[in-house]
Amino acid sequence: MEILSQYREGLIATSACPGGIIGKQLVDGEYQEAVEYATIYRDIFGEDFYIEIQNHGLQSEEKILAGAPKIARELGIKLVATNDCHYIKQEHAIPHNIMLYIPEASSTNIPDYLTLRYQTDQLYFKSSSEMIALFKDYPEAIASTLEIADKCNLQIELKKNHMPAFPIPAESGIADLNEYFEKLVHEGIRKRYSNVTPEIEKRVAHEISVIQKMGYAGYFLIVQDFINAAREMGVRVGPGRGSAAGSIVSYALGITNVDPLQYDLLFERFLNPDRISMPDIDIDFADNKRERVINYVKKKYGEKSVAQIVTFGTLSARAALKDVGRVLGIQLSVIDSITKKIPVVQGRVTPIEEALKTVSDLKWVNESPDEKIKLLIETAKVLEGMNRNVSTHAAGVVIAPGDITDYSPMYKTPQTDSMTQYNMKDLEDAGLLKMDFLGLRTLTVIDDALEMIEQGHGVKIDLDNLPEADAKTLEMFSRGQTVALFQFESSGMQDYLRKLKPSSIHDLVAMNALYRPGPMENIPDFIDRKSGKQKITYLHPKLESILKETYGIIVYQEQVIKIASEIGGLSLAQADLLRRAMGKKDKELMAKQKKEFVESAVEKQVERKVAAEIFDLIEKFASYGFNKSHSVAYSVLAYQTAYLKAHYPAEYMAATLSSEMDNTDKIVVLIDECRKLGIDVLAPDVNESGVNFVVMPKGIRFGLSAIKNVGVGAVEQIVKARSEKGRFKDIFDFCVRVDLRLANKKTLEGLIQAGAFDSLHGNRAQLFNNVEAAISYGQDMQEQIIKGQSNLFDLGGAKLFHRPMLRTVADWIEIEKLSREKSVLGFYVSGHPLFKYRDEIEGLATAKLDEAQLVKPNSLVRVCGIISDIKKKIDKRGKTMAFVTIEDFTGKADCIVFADAFQKYIAILQVGSIVMMTGKNDGNEEAIKVIVNEIIGIEEVRKKFSKGVIINLNLDTTSEKDAFELVKLIERHKGSCQCLLNLSGSGLSNNSIYLTRKYTVDPNRQFTDAVKQLLGQYAVRLRG
Repeated sequence: MEILSQYREGLIATSACPGGIIGKQLVDGEYQEAVEYATIYRDIFGEDFYIEIQNHGLQSEEKILAGAPKIARELGIKLVATNDCHYIKQEHAIPHNIMLYIPEASSTNIPDYLTLRYQTDQLYFKSSSEMIALFKDYPEAIASTLEIADKCNLQIELKKNHMPAFPIPAESGIADLNEYFEKLVHEGIRKRYSNVTPEIEKRVAHEISVIQKMGYAGYFLIVQDFINAAREMGVRVGPGRGSAAGSIVSYALGITNVDPLQYDLLFERFLNPDRISMPDIDIDFADNKRERVINYVKKKYGEKSVAQIVTFGTLSARAALKDVGRVLGIQLSVIDSITKKIPVVQGRVTPIEEALKTVSDLKWVNESPDEKIKLLIETAKVLEGMNRNVSTHAAGVVIAPGDITDYSPMYKTPQTDSMTQYNMKDLEDAGLLKMDFLGLRTLTVIDDALEMIEQGHGVKIDLDNLPEADAKTLEMFSRGQTVALFQFESSGMQDYLRKLKPSSIHDLVAMNALYRPGPMENIPDFIDRKSGKQKITYLHPKLESILKETYGIIVYQEQVIKIASEIGGLSLAQADLLRRAMGKKDKELMAKQKKEFVESAVEKQVERKVAAEIFDLIEKFASYGFNKSHSVAYSVLAYQTAYLKAHYPAEYMAATLSSEMDNTDKIVVLIDECRKLGIDVLAPDVNESGVNFVVMPKGIRFGLSAIKNVGVGAVEQIVKARSEKGRFKDIFDFCVRVDLRLANKKTLEGLIQAGAFDSLHGNRAQLFNNVEAAISYGQDMQEQIIKGQSNLFDLGGAKLFHRPMLRTVADWIEIEKLSREKSVLGFYVSGHPLFKYRDEIEGLATAKLDEAQLVKPNSLVRVCGIISDIKKKIDKRGKTMAFVTIEDFTGKADCIVFADAFQKYIAILQVGSIVMMTGKNDGNEEAIKVIVNEIIGIEEVRKKFSKGVIINLNLDTTSEKDAFELVKLIERHKGSCQCLLNLSGSGLSNNSIYLTRKYTVDPNRQFTDAVKQLLGQYAVRLRG
């Protein structure tokens, strides 16, 4: 009440609905208490307090309608007629009710969605005539609504910038913000460039002038300050993000680490003097240290002046259909059959109405007589686009010139910190300084890798000064070996890189920009032009200097701007406005712009027809083109990760594995990549492992905290005991020296099953069955130590009295050992049931399980793997069918085995069976799902599907002796399959595959193993 009294000026208060403090008292029959509360609020707000009356046809409101007018008369308070508004139209009552049930609905809990939770369908936005009719007996309450409206005259001044004041250091001897800004820029330029040319000086002067004219010098000073502070605190900062990399001032101030002159980046793409808007500088920080920077900003500008920002999750077409379908109890398979067909175009899910009109596969939905399907669509259309949840923006931070509450309403729950109620766009309209402090995992990986490299090799790498065209790094991209590389690791990108064979970072920048919906269709032409298979042509000679680096194809927005400037005679700022206008596809405006462009080009000696063609070309690419500044900054970061992986693969992969510790699916992929790189991933070891993955002479050692039931606290205890008294001698020594309150029975069992004691005891089953004895012994010894009787034994653990003997137990067979290992780690480490069948899986399966985006829906697929789960179900005919999970080296997929197939293959359908499944892909771009036709035991796959064998031969490294031995092997294993040679080296620009007409082979395991032994692990591949 004190706060209400303090801030009452300018506020209007009403008593709310039946749940309000006065309404509730009247409903409960506490009339006098209602009078007392009404008196309190009247005394605080005076004539600005009103008592509400409502009429939604609810029984509880009758008591309020009887008591509220009486209180109003008694205390001289005005009545106001109101209507709760939960939805816009009366017919939205059922969709609203369905929305309320979304959080609690499930396949086993289908709510009664037709019974309205609020017991009325009157909570809609009523017209004035409806309200007058509803409250005809209370005309004064209707008049009050107009009175309140007249009183409301709040005006929020938008677009006025509220920049926090940057404190200029006293020692600088400068008082003026612009002067201090200029000083720092010129100092930075001299550090960045050994030779400051007139071109550089002109660019710097232009940018400074624009920034100062727009009043943003303080903005740049604030940003450079916390970025430089971050570096001083040991927080890794990304080389740049977004269009800010196009500014030489940003580069000079250390905000970005990309030279805009080297990459021909444009300042106008970042800050356009002809389009006044707040600069937008987003910054990437190492994700494990990002909070340090936010705390620095809070300390510098005041805790009450800095806040994070709200964000609202909305229901897309797909999400709305899934949520509503769950409430209605519609089978998931039916919902999936609709949502899978709704296209996603450039990251945007097509709205339901549009999808139903344009997608032929959804015709049945429009024509369905099923009332539930009709309700599903009607309700999902109403809910589509509505806010689903409130959360804190992952990166957004706002800095105000005073208390943030003076500039934005705030939001807080017991589970969250305080955040602005304005979202990112609203904050910009309100003129507040907001920016993204993004936590980027890649930067943490880089930090960890550099630390391991320095410790293990004594080398300190300066990533900002790497060789520009490092052969090993570019070769890694050319081989498509980009797993774990920033922005370039998707399987589709890998395939394009193998075809492109990038020869410079400029090729990487272009691929990064092209590999997205829309521009992707230009990638084949881009590759063919680079390789010389397609001629590079230009509509006009002036275009060559602009498009040469992308082989005549418009890839970047900056190229569109430069063409509009150099051909159409526009300033760069005007050219940027033209590019933006083109993106909006306003036909009338474009016709006018085209006329002006062509006339201007003709004045610059460009033929009218050619000028028109050029305009049409840039109009087409204006919406396709990508921000080059962003692509450059992120490609530089990708190049840095590739350099580390190419030169220090063990350290880089160990750091990446540590960063993905909680992502089982990703760890599986990374372990497989390590094996392809020839790096062994070793099981955890109590004598070598720490919390995270570490590099050892024999390979990468697993982190102990990756093991189920082994917490970080237990790991820290293990490492501490090891560092204080040396390596553990056996499990008994371990139990004496480690705090058994943290490392309990479950912890030890997890360690044993993961193989963490293998270096001390070779028999995991024996240790597992003796855990209790070891713990009991350890507890007894620790108790002796606490009592001060340490003289009874050697604390180092070399000699301990009364140590029990391990009971003899046969070790687990290999498959059980691996199965238990997987149960506590989530994946196989010391081995893999599929290793023996790698040739079949990689050569004869038509899809890897983690590459769903490469498999067309409804296409026939062959997938290989180990069956990890089977769920049986009785179908509508009373027959048994099964939902089966299959896993390969890269991931997992669901397979549906209907009753007929189930009966046919029941003998092989067992958890642990290694099989090939063939059938139709019923999945989407996110996951493969196979409707199974046939299941084949893995031992039969090679014989049934092999059509040929491809042998990889590098002519530069294969000796004449090895070549003769290969011929002998081929002759010894004659068969009916083709034998192909994949030749590389010896000056061949691309690999060339030749069919050996003289020889056909039997692709049996003995033959392929012998070729591997002769030429290397990856020298042979089966062809299906």
